[in-house]
Amino acid sequence: MKNDFSQGAVWKNIVAQSVPLLFAQLVQLLYNVVDRIYIGHLPDIGSIALTGIGLAFPLTSLVAAFTNLFGQGGTPLFSIARGAKNEKKAEHILGQSFMLLTVSSVLICAVCLIFRKPVLYLFGASDTSYFYADSYLKIYLLGTTFSMLSTGLNGFINAQGFPRTGMLTIFIGAAMNLILDPIFIFVFGLGIEGAALATVISQAVSAAWAVSFFFGKKTLYHIRKSNLIPDGATIGKITSLGLSGFIVQGTNCMVQVACTSTLREFGGDLYVGIMTVLNSVRDIFTLPIQSLTGGSQPVISYNYGAKKFTRVRRGIFFMACVGIIYTVAAWLLVLAFPHVIVSVFTSDKEMIEAASHALGIYFFGFCFMALQFTGQSSFTALGCTKRAIFFSLLRKAIIVVPLTLILPRVGMGADGVFTAEPISNVLGGLACFVTMYFSLYRRLPKEDE
Repeated sequence: MKNDFSQGAVWKNIVAQSVPLLFAQLVQLLYNVVDRIYIGHLPDIGSIALTGIGLAFPLTSLVAAFTNLFGQGGTPLFSIARGAKNEKKAEHILGQSFMLLTVSSVLICAVCLIFRKPVLYLFGASDTSYFYADSYLKIYLLGTTFSMLSTGLNGFINAQGFPRTGMLTIFIGAAMNLILDPIFIFVFGLGIEGAALATVISQAVSAAWAVSFFFGKKTLYHIRKSNLIPDGATIGKITSLGLSGFIVQGTNCMVQVACTSTLREFGGDLYVGIMTVLNSVRDIFTLPIQSLTGGSQPVISYNYGAKKFTRVRRGIFFMACVGIIYTVAAWLLVLAFPHVIVSVFTSDKEMIEAASHALGIYFFGFCFMALQFTGQSSFTALGCTKRAIFFSLLRKAIIVVPLTLILPRVGMGADGVFTAEPISNVLGGLACFVTMYFSLYRRLPKEDE
């Protein structure tokens, strides 16, 4: 019964999926955040090394974008097929997603390694910061396949009702990363390269665990050779539904490029490093809401496939209420302790003061992110591809990027870059949620079939 999301209280199903997912994603976040914490506290070079890692963010976001395209694109289709009791179709979708993740990861790794130098300078690298960015990236990219497989396949583990196994997929690798980071960085004296090497090894372990699950006895669905042959129709459906998540991360890449290049012009390397800190803090505080919406998606998709529309509405309502309460609490915490939060990532006094000021601007109106996540996840879970794609583009590409480029040039300086984020949260979040409510939530059939 634990694999049947049409039974029991909807909120309990969502919590059962979200809590293990929260721990899994928390551990996943440690892959990168722990690297930044150790590197930010390196004697003498901590702040500039942190700037170097920040310059690599757009390419790591690009990897995440393709992971979302084929991983998150396949998971809702997989869940809908499960809800409709079409086991053969569900297994076929799994195989196609695995094939797409593997092939694309190899291509992405090769292209990024070849063109990393001109790309890093395009992102705003100086001659000093390029050294650290390149040292990290040339090793980190070697783990692209491991990263995409462990993250992309984990959604299929959770969608079967095995969130604890999904949590272990990430936990095993992250625990290794926590152990290897200080050894490689400080004991072996490898510095920023040691952080990247520890991450790659850890991702390899996570990927091995995830792939082995689908060849074992516990899984309800297996990766089979017959399902690895490219199927144009299925690939089209996966990429169509995954476009939303792809655009979210793709536009994150675009925003990061706009931010780093603009901050390099208006604030120099110090402010590029500050953006690295702000991104890290944002990643931490958005994690619970991402876990909530991520845990809700398979439950909502399953009940939609099973035509349990009352349960679909309850799931969306619960996701919105909990999300709003959490983001308000997180916003208040950031406002109360900015210096404490920033000092986790750096011991540089100049950076702590400037980053604390920027943090207050950047997190203003953070509660509106709950509306964006709820609307976006609801559209994705129910297969509303066009609306999901539009609102992914609206907040980042249409609002954030232009404001990031314009506001600093109309007298706001570096603060203009940080101000673009809260404006997009309010406008994008409200537009996405209101549209979802009137075009989807209220139009669901009143009676279950």
